[in-house]
Amino acid sequence: MGDHLARAEDFESKAVKKLSGWGLFGSEFEDAADLFDKAANSFKLSKSWDRVGAVYVKMANCHLKLDSKHEAANAYAGAAHCYKKCNTQESISCLEESVNIFLDIGRFNMSALAIVYFEKAVDLFQSEEVSTSANQCEQKVAQYAAQLEQAECDTYESHGVGVVLCSFDRHKRLTF
Repeated sequence: MGDHLARAEDFESKAVKKLSGWGLFGSEFEDAADLFDKAANSFKLSKSWDRVGAVYVKMANCHLKLDSKHEAANAYAGAAHCYKKCNTQESISCLEESVNIFLDIGRFNMSALAIVYFEKAVDLFQSEEVSTSANQCEQKVAQYAAQLEQAECDTYESHGVGVVLCSFDRHKRLTF
């Protein structure tokens, strides 16, 4: 267990050193993200969940610098999963970040999955009678559900317009 913790700290310090150094074409962010990933895996083996979450957040920031939004959202989701075991407020904020990024890049199925996790969080908070956190999660469920519904409506509307235009074009070719 101590060996995993030492390896994780070593990977994390190497990643931080990569970020403070100078590199070409953003390779320092790629290298740092890889090292943060190795650090997170080693922290997982040592069951240091708060450290795993913090490293995932650092990894997400590296991916955002590289404009790899999907990887950043996955890193935030990983952080939320780890924080779930030790710090529920951090878990919620990381899950929010993940959902926002997934909505931004059009990954609605991943956002819908996050809504399920927020609903589970509501149930947990209500069972522990932590009404403030339960209310915050319920608000997030409503907000993300509304955003998903709007995105679905926009998709169907654009598809419907395309169908009408194709139909009009087909009739135009047949009659002229």
